[in-house]
Amino acid sequence: TQAQSQTSRVGTISGARASRGRKSLSIPNLITLARIILVPVVVWAIADGQLRLAFLLFLAAAISDGVDGFLAKRFGMKTELGAYLDPLADKVLIVSIYVTLGITGVIPLWIVILVVSRDFMIVGAIILSWVVDRPVKIKPHLISKLNTGVQIGFACLVLASFGYAFDAEPLLTLVMALVAVLTLLSVGLYLAEWIRHMNSAEADH
Repeated sequence: TQAQSQTSRVGTISGARASRGRKSLSIPNLITLARIILVPVVVWAIADGQLRLAFLLFLAAAISDGVDGFLAKRFGMKTELGAYLDPLADKVLIVSIYVTLGITGVIPLWIVILVVSRDFMIVGAIILSWVVDRPVKIKPHLISKLNTGVQIGFACLVLASFGYAFDAEPLLTLVMALVAVLTLLSVGLYLAEWIRHMNSAEADH
């Protein structure tokens, strides 16, 4: 009886692990992984001057971001892996494309520096809080979500205008200015939240 009970427990544990594995590799997570894999292809297309192809690939990646989020919410496919993987995929996509567009001279370097610096500052603050044993959980604000959407929209507009050779001004400049404003607001909110957390952690100690 004891042996049967032990075997049953082992089977239950194995089943739970297998179930977690299947959940981790849900359809939304697979779509997110595909978006990450697509990033070097888009970078190559931009560097090779094939901006029309780059636009189509980037647009597909941007649409997939909405699709995986919809599936996760609509069909209860949210996982802990997806909670980390989805924002990571967004950052890898945005940073890679902005840096490549900046290096190739398609967009001004100042907007690239602003966008990339914002992400490095946030990641650096999170790592620092871990190092000093005061981990902080940063939840995305509405401004941050709008910022990500506008950043993706700006990149799409740039790639479309250059790839299909049409004049997107003054819309291009207006969207770029909006990216700058939202990026500054976003980093300001995150920085204020981080400082508040660190001060409260010090008070507790």
